[in-house]
Amino acid sequence: MRWVRPVSARVAETPDVLGAKAHGLVLLHRLGLPVPAGFVVTTSACREFLRTGSFPTGLAEELRAATADLETRTGRRFGGGDRPLAVSVRSGAGVSMPGMMSTVLNLGLTIEATAALAAETGDPRFATASRRRFLSSFASALTGTDVDIPPADTPPVNTGAAIPDAAADQLTLAVRTVFSSWNTPRARTYRRLHGIADDLGTAAIVQMMVFGNRDGRSGTGVAFSRDPNTGENVPFGDVLFERQGEDVVSGRAPTLALRALADREPAVWAGLLDALRRIEDHYRDACYVEFTFQAGELWFLQVRPGRFTGAATVRVATDLADEGVLTRGEALLRVSPHHLEHARTLRIVAAPDVDVLTRGVGACPGVAAGRIATTTDAAVRMAADGPVILVRPETSPHDMRGLAAATGVLTARGGPASHAAVVARTMGKPAVVGAVDLTVDGTSIRVGGRILGEGTTITIDGTSGEVALGRPRAATGAAGAHLHRLLAWADDASGDRSAREEAQRLRDAHAALRRD
Repeated sequence: MRWVRPVSARVAETPDVLGAKAHGLVLLHRLGLPVPAGFVVTTSACREFLRTGSFPTGLAEELRAATADLETRTGRRFGGGDRPLAVSVRSGAGVSMPGMMSTVLNLGLTIEATAALAAETGDPRFATASRRRFLSSFASALTGTDVDIPPADTPPVNTGAAIPDAAADQLTLAVRTVFSSWNTPRARTYRRLHGIADDLGTAAIVQMMVFGNRDGRSGTGVAFSRDPNTGENVPFGDVLFERQGEDVVSGRAPTLALRALADREPAVWAGLLDALRRIEDHYRDACYVEFTFQAGELWFLQVRPGRFTGAATVRVATDLADEGVLTRGEALLRVSPHHLEHARTLRIVAAPDVDVLTRGVGACPGVAAGRIATTTDAAVRMAADGPVILVRPETSPHDMRGLAAATGVLTARGGPASHAAVVARTMGKPAVVGAVDLTVDGTSIRVGGRILGEGTTITIDGTSGEVALGRPRAATGAAGAHLHRLLAWADDASGDRSAREEAQRLRDAHAALRRD
């Protein structure tokens, strides 16, 4: 096949062809970890689609053949039958662009397939809720707006988008929609901020659905093998039971700490810990995974290196050297001078006159002060006159321009793996999420029993989760033991022990190591 590849351990192409997400799924297969059956439509197909506005010659036939193969591998029939097959269709460029492009879940749940799923499971409410999720997620992708999912006991959802009922037509439209999402304003903004070329295109990954909303022994989550804020060697992340993956990353639902799996689903927890260890062994680095479990069975949907910043990068590098995974020279090369700029964390200084409005979850270390902006448009407009803090119930990809303009971000909902937290971390911007007593109401917020209008100055501490009125004093902490040790290794590598700035000590070490 020219445009489509199976997602399997035998696939040899690079992320430039498969996209980073599908390339990660190939790695998971090679490590013997459970991955839902699927296939990937390559980035070259996307580029051809964007160039001409239509599918390249042969892609429609390859989609039909790949779908038939998926039916054979899963023992299910796409769009109907006694055991209906539903799939997800996800974007996946050659470089990570979290949440910037479209995803459609539960595709293939036609009217017939939904009735068959209800009969197969004996749970009509689950089947109906899954179809509603499909219609809402597809409508969001088609219209470029957030479409809420109505409760299962309300009248049929009217999405305002024309969604065909034939499963094959749904798949064709979904792949076109994913390809088109490469050029949405939010995706363009993200690429501009991160120096990503506009001509790469995205792959589209089609996989059998695993239903995290199936029952009480099902759920979804995200996990880092180490704490992304500190680098500590403890698993870190969020989990939700009886929900699907978009509920975790959107931040709309209150999440549980990852450790909740240990008590409620110990087999899933054990499988997750084993997988994190095996993936770390492969990458020789911290890692990040997205996972779903259905009826107690664990499946992995995404994997990538952890990509930590600041002090967390320093700690992971030194710890991996201590563990014998890296040499000291390799550990030094893992840390850039830019990382050192954020290796000492700025914190709000505790004092009697600090007016703390609320506390949330620190999602990205650092302190940011600025005027409250309650919408993306307001953040962009107000940032021209000075720093702003974007304050939202939760953020979505549609807030990308506001996140780029803001100095920091504060949300009422979401956990450390929510959209706001992940994007803030990639940008190195302080973030506080899950401030549960915060309400955003038009152009004002209610917090701590007070109403603050847009333009009021607040300060957030992305380590402690504190949100304070005004501009309290902030100070940088002393260098930690991991930073001291790393810099000592740097001096050993360069042979220079003269007094110099920390970044220069690291640059000299890098130069010496590269000469060798």
